[in-house]
Amino acid sequence: MAKRRITQETFDAAVKENMEEFEMDPDGALRDAVEQFESQGVDLSCIVKAAPTSSSEEHEVLQVLDSLRIGKDSDDVTELMADVKRFAAHCSLGFGQRYLAAQKDAYPVILSYCAKSSSEREALTTSLSALAALTDGQPDLLDADGRRLLLDVLKTHRADPSVTRRAVQAVRHCCLKHEQNRQDLVKDGVLPLLTDAVRQHSGCAELVKEASAALRVMTFDDDVRVAFGQAHEHAKSIVLQHDGLKVLIDAAKAHVDNTSILSELCATLSRLAVRNEFCQDICDLGGLKLMMTLLADSYESPELVRQVLGAIRAVAGNDDVKDAAVHVGGVQLIVIAMNRHVNNSAVCEQGCACLSVLALRKPDNCKVVMENGGALAAIQSMKAHTEAVNVQKQACMLLRNLVSRTQSCSQQILEMGAEALIAQAIKNHQDCGDVGKAALRDLGCQVEFRELWTGKHGSLSH
Repeated sequence: MAKRRITQETFDAAVKENMEEFEMDPDGALRDAVEQFESQGVDLSCIVKAAPTSSSEEHEVLQVLDSLRIGKDSDDVTELMADVKRFAAHCSLGFGQRYLAAQKDAYPVILSYCAKSSSEREALTTSLSALAALTDGQPDLLDADGRRLLLDVLKTHRADPSVTRRAVQAVRHCCLKHEQNRQDLVKDGVLPLLTDAVRQHSGCAELVKEASAALRVMTFDDDVRVAFGQAHEHAKSIVLQHDGLKVLIDAAKAHVDNTSILSELCATLSRLAVRNEFCQDICDLGGLKLMMTLLADSYESPELVRQVLGAIRAVAGNDDVKDAAVHVGGVQLIVIAMNRHVNNSAVCEQGCACLSVLALRKPDNCKVVMENGGALAAIQSMKAHTEAVNVQKQACMLLRNLVSRTQSCSQQILEMGAEALIAQAIKNHQDCGDVGKAALRDLGCQVEFRELWTGKHGSLSH
């Protein structure tokens, strides 16, 4: 059931009443108001949870916005950059501040500052930072003028990494969970601007990270308002028309010591491995070798390990890449990473999924997985994360793939206690039902399959 919503004015009135009627101090009045509304099932995610200051009852973000609104017609906008910075800082405090500012028409004000600052590098960087902060979680704010401005900035200031990074950040915020913005920006030519930013500024870590994230967002299908998006087409365009795979892999090679950037690049490569030939291209460009090196050298970083495993899982959809990954010792590295981070559910999930893909329809690979403790790592993951449905599901899929064409492995896996663990997963998690029962069946265990309705034995009646 959807939660109730209230206005900022209603919330502020409740805080004020606590202070005046019940003589509470500001912090106590605020705390009590939050508790009261949350106990009534009210969603406060869009509310600024702050007590009024003694100098003004208006929230600080709106005070700054008022100053910007008054000064936006000034010929010298650089004088107001301190206020623009303050506005961006307040928007970064939480979604409530951003939402309140947007409700009071902050977007056209900030956009006007971006437009007027186009010839002043520092002012433009500051204004774009404010735009990026305001649109975080509010992609609907972007309009045609905003699209034109962002694209013009990316074209005109492509040599400036600082300005470009802020513009790319705004693009990313405006495309997250907004299919129409993605399609409009792609149609207007944002993809080559993003790949060129990575290529031209490959040494600028923060820009590479931001542009990689923006490219990945272009491949998302996360807008619930749209039945069918263009995620696949965008991914194909990034690869085929803008050489995205080479650009990203070259960038990764330039930042082999920066785990944060490498995690981002691996995540984006995973989203681009949407066709068999793309997987092979990643391998041919040295992407698979890079992933294996990262797994060997950076296995202490769980976030990087998770993203690398996700990338290997994606490219191993190609059977030749699958064999290449096993041939260069990928199985051993994956099992080492899983054992090292057995308490991390995300790593265990990706590790099981990765081994499952490597074992799929490959009896020789199954033997390698078994010999290197892959099945045992999956069993340990199931024991460590009984409540993590995706860990249970991926582990069941791995165990099934290991025995579906290699029955000789069944007894060894059963002796590890697989049957009881799979049965428990089926009992605890509805999503594990089908794959869990299939795993039990292929392991040679007794399993009862419920027959779905076949359309026989009578007819539907009104």
